Amino acid sequence: VHVRKHPLEIPPPSEKDWIKDDEEEFFLQGPDQMRDALPQPFRMINKLVMRVFENAMEIIERREMLQEVEKLKIQPTKCFPTAEFQVTGRANCLAVSGKYIFVGLSVGLAAFKVSDYKEVCAWDAVKTEICAIHVSDLGNDHHILLAVDEMGLVWLFCFHKESFLLIKILNEVEDISKRSACMEVVLSPGGDYAGLLLQGNIKAWLEIYQLPKDSWLKEVEKIPGAAAGLACRERRSSSTSVVQNNSISHYASPEPANKADAKLSLPVLLLKVKPPKPITGSSFESPLDALKKVDDDCMLGLGYNHLIKESQWEQQEAIFCSTYREYLEAEGEGEIKEEIPRRATFHFLLPSRILPVGPEVKVQPDVPAGISVHWDGSHNLCLYSLSCPLKEKVDSDLKPDVVWPCAAPIACSAVSSCSRYLALACEDATITIWDEHLGYPLSVTAILEERLIRSIHFL
Repeated sequence: VHVRKHPLEIPPPSEKDWIKDDEEEFFLQGPDQMRDALPQPFRMINKLVMRVFENAMEIIERREMLQEVEKLKIQPTKCFPTAEFQVTGRANCLAVSGKYIFVGLSVGLAAFKVSDYKEVCAWDAVKTEICAIHVSDLGNDHHILLAVDEMGLVWLFCFHKESFLLIKILNEVEDISKRSACMEVVLSPGGDYAGLLLQGNIKAWLEIYQLPKDSWLKEVEKIPGAAAGLACRERRSSSTSVVQNNSISHYASPEPANKADAKLSLPVLLLKVKPPKPITGSSFESPLDALKKVDDDCMLGLGYNHLIKESQWEQQEAIFCSTYREYLEAEGEGEIKEEIPRRATFHFLLPSRILPVGPEVKVQPDVPAGISVHWDGSHNLCLYSLSCPLKEKVDSDLKPDVVWPCAAPIACSAVSSCSRYLALACEDATITIWDEHLGYPLSVTAILEERLIRSIHFL
C-alpha cells in the first residue's frame, strides 16, 4: 500500500501555464476546422469580409421576402394599344360619348367611330385650337358638345347624323375689350344645363344656361339628311385605311363639314352668380329701416342689410390690428395690393330636401334642380335653385336660396356620381360628408396633421 507522505497541495500558478489569446477558443473548434491562426492585419480583414458577407445575406433574404409578398398581391392589368389613328394637327383633348370619340385638335374638331376608329366628320371652319371638350349623349345618335378654344371662347355644338352643327358661341361679345375668358365648363348629366365660370379683367362670375335639348331633337330631324352628311360621305369615300400588326392607322385629308348655318333654338341664360361682396357697415338710422330690407326668412343671412354701423367695424378693426400688429406687419411685407380675380367651384345637384321647391313646380328625379357654389376664401356654401321662374334682370345681384356656413374657408368640394353625397373640405383639414337627400351631415373627419386639402374625390 502506497501512503502519501505529504498532504495534497495546489501548485502555484506560473506564466508559462497561462492560456494564450490565440488559443482561447481553440477547444470550440472541431478537428476538421483547425487551421493556422492568421496574423494581423489579415485577421481584421477577415472579420470585415465576413461581416460584409453576412450583411449581404440579410439584405438578400429581406428582398426575397418582399418579392414573395408582392407575388401574393393582385397585379394590375397591363393594357397595350391595339389600334391607332392619325389626326390632322395636334390632339389636345378627347371625350367619348356613345359610339363616337371626339378629339380636340389644334385646327378644330374631329369625330371617330369607336368600332373601326375611322374618322366620320371634321370641323375646322375658323382653324381654332380646341383645348377642352365636354360631351353629353342625348340618345338616337344625338350629342351635345361644349368646346373651349385657346382664347377662352365656348363653342356649343350639336352632333347629328355624323355632322357638327354649330349653335352658338356662348361668351362671344361684339366689343373685344369686354371679352371674358372661360376658366371652367361643367355640363350637367343628361345635357339639361351648362355652367360657365367666366373671368374678365378685374372680376369673375358664373353663368348657368338652360339647354333646350328637346327642341333640338325635333329641329335637327327637319334638316335634310343628304345635305347634312354630304361632306362626310365624300371624305369617307376618298379616305384610305392601313391595317398592319393589329393596329389601325388612318390617313386622310378630310374636308370640313361645317353646319354653322343650321338654325336651332338658342340656350337661355338662367342664372348669373357673382362673388359675394365684402361685408361693410350699415347706413340705416334705425332698426325699422333695416327690417324693411332684411333678407328673406327662408335663408341664413350673409351679413348684408344688417344693423351694424360703420363705426363698429372701424372699432373692431382697430382692436384686431393692435392685438396682432407684429403678425400683420410680417404678412404685409409680401402682400400684393392688386385684386386677384376670384375662382369658384360649382356642382349640379339633383332634387333633394335641401333645396326649397314650390308645390307648383314639377320636379324630375334625373334632372338637376339646383347648383352649389363656393368661392375661394369663402366660409359659405351657397345653393341656388334652377326651378325658379326666369328673372327679368339677370345682371342684378342674385341671392342664394340656401346658405351653409362653415367654420373655416372651403378649400374644395366633390359630389358623388349618384349626386346624393356632398363632400366639403375646409382649410382647417376638416372633411364633412353631407347627405343631400336627407339634409344632414353623415360624418365629420379632422385630419390630425393640419395640411391643406387641394382636391377631394368619391371612389
